[in-house]
Amino acid sequence: MREFSVPPIVTVGDSANLTDPVWDNAEAAPDVVQFIREGADGARVEVTCHQFRDEVTAVARGLVAAGVQPGDRVGLMSRTRYEWTLFDYAIWAAGAITVPIYETSSAEQAAWILSDSGAVAILVETSAHATLVADVRDRVPDLAHVWQIDLGAMDELIATGESVDPTEIERRRAAVRADDIATIVYTSGTTGRPKGCMLTHRSMYADVANAVPVLPNLFGPGASTLLFLPLAHVFARLIQVGVVQARATMAHCADTKDLIARLQAVRPTFVLSVPRVFEKVYNSAKQKAEADGKGRIFARAEAVAIAYSEALETRTGPGLALRVQHALFDRLVYRKLRAALGGRCRDAISGGAPLGARLGHFFRGVGVTIYEGYGLTETSPAACANRPGAIRIGSVGRPLPGVNIRIDDDDEILIAGELVFTGYWRNEAASAEVLTPDGWFRTGDLGQLDSDGYLNITGRKKEIIVTAGGKNVAPAVLEDQVRAHPLVSQCVVVGDRQPFVAALVTVDEEALPAWLENAGLPAATPIEELYQHEGLRSEIQTAIDTANRAVSRAEAIKVFRILPRDFTEATGELTPSLKVKRQIVHKSYATEIADIYRS
Repeated sequence: MREFSVPPIVTVGDSANLTDPVWDNAEAAPDVVQFIREGADGARVEVTCHQFRDEVTAVARGLVAAGVQPGDRVGLMSRTRYEWTLFDYAIWAAGAITVPIYETSSAEQAAWILSDSGAVAILVETSAHATLVADVRDRVPDLAHVWQIDLGAMDELIATGESVDPTEIERRRAAVRADDIATIVYTSGTTGRPKGCMLTHRSMYADVANAVPVLPNLFGPGASTLLFLPLAHVFARLIQVGVVQARATMAHCADTKDLIARLQAVRPTFVLSVPRVFEKVYNSAKQKAEADGKGRIFARAEAVAIAYSEALETRTGPGLALRVQHALFDRLVYRKLRAALGGRCRDAISGGAPLGARLGHFFRGVGVTIYEGYGLTETSPAACANRPGAIRIGSVGRPLPGVNIRIDDDDEILIAGELVFTGYWRNEAASAEVLTPDGWFRTGDLGQLDSDGYLNITGRKKEIIVTAGGKNVAPAVLEDQVRAHPLVSQCVVVGDRQPFVAALVTVDEEALPAWLENAGLPAATPIEELYQHEGLRSEIQTAIDTANRAVSRAEAIKVFRILPRDFTEATGELTPSLKVKRQIVHKSYATEIADIYRS
């Protein structure tokens, strides 16, 4: 199938904007708890729909008093916390445009985003952020204000705004149209300088308003989530907007070191994450079982979970013997895994990178169904998703209502609909490269549509490796399989214009101590002293062998190198959403790659 379209459920009116649900909720359900935040003493503080509307209005008045005009760009640089969401909606209520900046961004990245967007103000979280902005302020001529959250930015803006008539916010809100820009999201990207994606109120509103009705188990009555992905990422932003749209409840987690405790406190009904986090949950559980001498029990429980999930897709479903085994392991293993998520979580959303059928079946078998979806910053972002009654593990689901998917002659995925962005900020040339004259967005991803409209991602157009023998190799297939090994953190397949395929592998530092103990080596032995260790190489070779069984001999990994350290965002090899920047890795490890083919 080359094209599949789903008609919209909701049509966005020309006068609608993203603040409308906040005001609607305050009138229709004023006492419903919209957010749970931590107070100054760590106590739980509930924010109702009515309170949230009032706080948004108060902060928006402060922005107006400071001189922020409709259409102005306002930067927002912070970890995931309640204030991020509050300021986002306040910026919109003031008629301005939010420009998110990852809190881990470098001075160079922040300077580029602030200067390119022409930001007139920025809200930062910490003194370190404030110092970073101060150091580049001479390169951001339009920047007039810097407010710091940790120094009371919220209270400061509320106090400043007391001089502004509240009706001014109503007037500004009413003046914002659906086709006005809501946010400029700079793609972290895997190459080059970030480009600012212009997302309108219409594109984001249409995306979430059409997604919520087909995901009732996630956004239904009583639904709650704990958001821990960075809100600078449009994937997390969609959940924020969806929670407000559906009058669900959301808490924030600023530091993933506190994630387990926050999950226990909030007890969410669903969570949002990227595949790497799900991989780590699985790997950690497996390592703990092995360390406790229960490795064989976990291995059997894993096999039963996967078999049970796979049987759910058959006409007859799981047989009696499988159901009995599943019930047994639910008491022994699965219940503990669900408890780690707070005990109430039965659903999860995964996006940003391929999840893989193995993890999808494992978690569904455990009792947490992961609905894998697909989209890009340029599509607001959700274009496809698996959903209740329409799930096919291994795929990214069918187009959401209002979305059209087309597969081009070279297998590139094209997307059309109101969710598609209007272009890159001040970059018409880049916009013309990806937007066709008839309104389709060229994703750069390769995929296939089956006869039922389910989309399968097969690779990135620019990441396809063509060996010297002319064989096309999609790296993701191999990399996903290698990363399934508990000791592996990252894998990058190489071999473009080379005689064979090879791989660069990094070791998971959290998994290393258990392996060292089993190998009879000192627990503090650094990876720098081990990456050529024959025992470690043998362990990684098993991961390579498993991956090679998924491809033809011509596509198989022939040689691998274990690198002396893991990839990190700080060293520039990972994006904030934990995607590998291939060109940076290729450049950083050019000597190792050259040595592979020289030898």
